[in-house]
Amino acid sequence: MRSKRNWLNELKAMGISISIDDFGTGYSSLSYLKKLPINNLKIDRSFVKDITSNSENRAIVKTIISMANNLNLEVIAEGVETEEELKFLKSNGCMVVQGYLFSPPISGEEFERTFLEQHKEPAKTYL
Repeated sequence: MRSKRNWLNELKAMGISISIDDFGTGYSSLSYLKKLPINNLKIDRSFVKDITSNSENRAIVKTIISMANNLNLEVIAEGVETEEELKFLKSNGCMVVQGYLFSPPISGEEFERTFLEQHKEPAKTYL
């Protein structure tokens, strides 16, 4: 029987990115950063919320971003809702975000339809 770590290593070898979701809450642990073959840390919305007005949230988010960058992990901020939050995150090295600032949650079918509509290329004509 394969261990979870071996299974994750196999997935990573296939080119699949592995993320720790809701980092900093629940069962996420710093030891996972060493033990697991992860690519991304997702900062939980509870830390992103109020980063423009809460010094503790700002400190936690800055620390997570710095740690992830030093470990060569991509950091993703969840739940970005304001331009001010986006500006703070970008200025601190978080280049990937998700949240209502960009779109509410949508179904896979709706995402596919929207993506295809936005990436239509005119048909090329060869004479």
